Amino acid sequence: MQRHSQGTRRSFLKQLGAAGIGAWTLPQLLPSRAFGANDRLNIAMLASGGRSQQLLPSILQAGANVAAICDVDSRRIAEWKKKAGKHGAAGAAAENAKVYDDYRKLLGSEKSVDAVVVAAGQRWHVPMSKASMLAGKHVFCEKPLAHSAAEAREIRELARQSKLATQVGSQGGATDTFRRSMEVIQGGLLGQIREVHAWINRGFPPSKAIDTHADPIPEELNWDFWCGPSRLLPFKQYYLGNCITWGQWLEFGDGHLADMGAHGLNLPWRALRLGAPERASVEIPEPLKDSYPSATDFRWEFAARGNLPAVALWWHDGAKAGPPTELGNELLSTYRKVPTNGVLFAGEKGILFSDAWGVGGVVKLKGEAKCRSVLNHEAARSIPVTLPRAKGQNHMQEWLDACTGLTTTFQGFATAASVAEIAMTGIVALRFGKPIEWDSEGLKVRGAPEADPLVHRPQRKKWL
Repeated sequence: MQRHSQGTRRSFLKQLGAAGIGAWTLPQLLPSRAFGANDRLNIAMLASGGRSQQLLPSILQAGANVAAICDVDSRRIAEWKKKAGKHGAAGAAAENAKVYDDYRKLLGSEKSVDAVVVAAGQRWHVPMSKASMLAGKHVFCEKPLAHSAAEAREIRELARQSKLATQVGSQGGATDTFRRSMEVIQGGLLGQIREVHAWINRGFPPSKAIDTHADPIPEELNWDFWCGPSRLLPFKQYYLGNCITWGQWLEFGDGHLADMGAHGLNLPWRALRLGAPERASVEIPEPLKDSYPSATDFRWEFAARGNLPAVALWWHDGAKAGPPTELGNELLSTYRKVPTNGVLFAGEKGILFSDAWGVGGVVKLKGEAKCRSVLNHEAARSIPVTLPRAKGQNHMQEWLDACTGLTTTFQGFATAASVAEIAMTGIVALRFGKPIEWDSEGLKVRGAPEADPLVHRPQRKKWL
């Protein structure tokens, strides 16, 4: 195995960021150790906020050992440890995890760590995942995976060249109904599909400007490090919290499209083998400022693929979000009203509907009165099972098993990054203010070099 010093890894990351990963031939990234039958995984958790705390029980229940934790806010560390202590002996051991305030120091010092869980916020996901992979660690990263199309491409290529187990927190992909929906669609039950709508009725206030009047910075928080690769903004207490609080600010996140779109766009991309979009556009109800708008209607156009036709894929969010009326009406006999979130495939022979996570898929063929589950619709019985099923439909367990070589992940970075690219091209169209023609191979907007900073977002290097 070819190993690199921590300093070399850091300089390597800077080179990757400057030149683009396609310009580099990477050394093969291998796990730091092989596993025996009785070996326990040692896990490090990068960030200790709400999502980290939610992921912890599934890690402990699987028998892994949390050896180290890192956060730039000591208050969050205290919360995390308090919650860990409620999970029996494994939780008590996690309470004693070594604490760091700098992920780079953790990766450089904790040689026994086998795998890393990244849940630090969208702006940090690719930088921390890259650094962890270059240190030979398996990585579970919460969604959204990337904060730009260039980041999505970089982490995809890194994953393709590695032997490490990666997984993105798109938990719906671990369910039997998600995978059966893929099989049913690819088996041709709906015929040709030319239109897909995904939506959720969550909304933010109308887009607004950054407040330049700073609140006092808590002494327990390293605000500069918290901002990390993003611009250092005046501190506001409301930035802290979950993906809804910081995620509406375009400096730190990309709103509902990136957050829920990581789920909603996942099943269409996978089931229809979409590849990259050729065009992206969006309609919003107010002028765009520094935060995500109150409602959106994104549209991507995908070319024909082999014997599959061209497809229009939509993402809708906001209080009134939903599919077009004529498609929504197809759901009324089953649900009485259009569900508040979902993914709806409109095929020539009928529809397939799931929730926004791709879970609970149902089919309604033309002439049928109501929807029936993809697991027992009689017309789907002849369609073979071709995809592996996750043990216990447990997304975290699937990754942990992959870390020890027992299986492979279904939602690895090599696929999830391509889904992220769709969302990030939508964000380019949103911030550019007009539809874009997307050159995925060249990683640029066709005929618009002025859009390059939106594709390759500038990053502060201080904390990378």
